Amino acid sequence: MPRKALLIDAEKCTGCRVCELVCSFYHVTHFNPRRSRICVLRDYKRGKAVPTICRQCEKPACAQACPTKAIIRNQKTGAILIDLDRCTKCEACISACQFRGVIIDPVTKYPIKCDLCGGNPICVRFCARGAIKLAFA
Repeated sequence: MPRKALLIDAEKCTGCRVCELVCSFYHVTHFNPRRSRICVLRDYKRGKAVPTICRQCEKPACAQACPTKAIIRNQKTGAILIDLDRCTKCEACISACQFRGVIIDPVTKYPIKCDLCGGNPICVRFCARGAIKLAFA
């Protein structure tokens, strides 16, 4: 199965953060950017906004670092997923990801990351500028 991932065009991103809001609402039914699997970072000196997201790596460092093997690739969507039943909240996955693709949910304290919304990412659908696209990696 070809690997899919989100592709970010930082030049098109306005920093509106709609992607964060729809992501959090989709996953936890609350508009809360801190619970989003995508994070828009701002570079105020350059006047840019850059969304950061899991890159769905071919050989994910987060999965390799997980002592309980709680991070696996979904065979249907190709997304790297976290099995919360196996996760011990050790945060090794967060330290291992050099792209800041895994973060801690401030409510559940579990690590969270992009799961590609089951293959139809909501952030792609709501990005008015087309800065986020689903692509084959």
